[in-house]
Amino acid sequence: MARPPLTLAALATAAVPGLEVRAVRALSRKSHGAFDAVLLRDTDDRLLVLRVPRSQGAESEQSADLVALRALTTGIRSRLPFDVPEFVGQAPVDGTRAVVTSYVPGAARTADELTEHDGIATSVGLALAAVHALPTGFIADAGLPSQTADESHDGVVDLIGRAADTGHLPAALLRRWEEATDDAALWRFRPTVVNGTLAADSLLVDGDAVTGLIGWSALAQGDPARDLNWLLTSRGDSAERALDAYFGARSGEADAHLPQRALLYGELELAKWLLHGVETHDEAVIADAVGLLDGLVESVHDRSSEPLSPETGPILTVGDVERMLDETPRRSRPRENGSNLLTDSYDFSELERREAGERDTAPFDATAPIPLDLSDWGDATPGAADPVASDPGDGQRDTDGDTDGDAGSDAATDAQARRNAASS
Repeated sequence: MARPPLTLAALATAAVPGLEVRAVRALSRKSHGAFDAVLLRDTDDRLLVLRVPRSQGAESEQSADLVALRALTTGIRSRLPFDVPEFVGQAPVDGTRAVVTSYVPGAARTADELTEHDGIATSVGLALAAVHALPTGFIADAGLPSQTADESHDGVVDLIGRAADTGHLPAALLRRWEEATDDAALWRFRPTVVNGTLAADSLLVDGDAVTGLIGWSALAQGDPARDLNWLLTSRGDSAERALDAYFGARSGEADAHLPQRALLYGELELAKWLLHGVETHDEAVIADAVGLLDGLVESVHDRSSEPLSPETGPILTVGDVERMLDETPRRSRPRENGSNLLTDSYDFSELERREAGERDTAPFDATAPIPLDLSDWGDATPGAADPVASDPGDGQRDTDGDTDGDAGSDAATDAQARRNAASS
């Protein structure tokens, strides 16, 4: 049962010595039942947020967030063009703790809204680039995780292997993902500071400007592609502008294959969901994951989109993923935060050529003779207002078909065969 706002206000006075609360209201946005949270205004008109975790998972998330916020020193924060919550105080309560942080103003928007026009898209790209441009030394000093490019690659290989060992991973996806991990060029990148759980609702905006970034529990040094998954799902008219702004601000420090790795990480969320079901012995989750994986296989075979690497085939489009998730019945608890399915049909070829310093190719001349080399023709292989008075939303991240008849039967049989092949 949720704690009343006045009870939480009393906890705030215990957490922050000398605090006098003038107004309080409940906050529920993004809590998902994991936190009791309130927005407070003190007698100095300072806005604060108090959160109390309601589960062990939420408590662990909160603890990690506190470590990260303390690591983000004044000097580090001065390099960011937006605000980050500051730790103010804490107090024990019912075997856990109430934590008070500063309130970061701004509104959360969807990925599409953050890329709907050039102004806001540019601010988003610059904000992401600022995070990845932070000096990495403070990560080790704070004892936060650090992962090299090779370790990132090995982690993906291990994830794919564990998913294959379940016997539920279609052979087509296993082959596709292994081809991506075998592409050495895809994994040549310089690790950066990463937020680690960055999504569209991590960014707070006012007008066309990003004013804050919340949710730092996975702060680390690692692959910057992990922070861009959500951006690649956006369908706003200025999504490419956000990426242009990001690459421009990184001044050549960002590798050209970053978008492809981001798409791979998005597809691998399906593998994580499958493993979650297997590890918790939840047959409903397993069945859900298997259905999503089979749907991804069909989309790979039926559509042509951006490849994960030059050797791999097409990927699932954003709309397909969203429709698949919306239409799949949920017979169990929701996915945990950070397990969003992120894929895309974005065209990065022009961006990559520009980053590589290549010139635009000359227009095709339809009247010019076409040279043909038929020497190995026979050997060709087929190719493939007052925030307390009005609800501002919780400004802090509360982490907490087949067809009828024989065709349907054949499709189900083929899907089972792919899964069996993946496990052998």
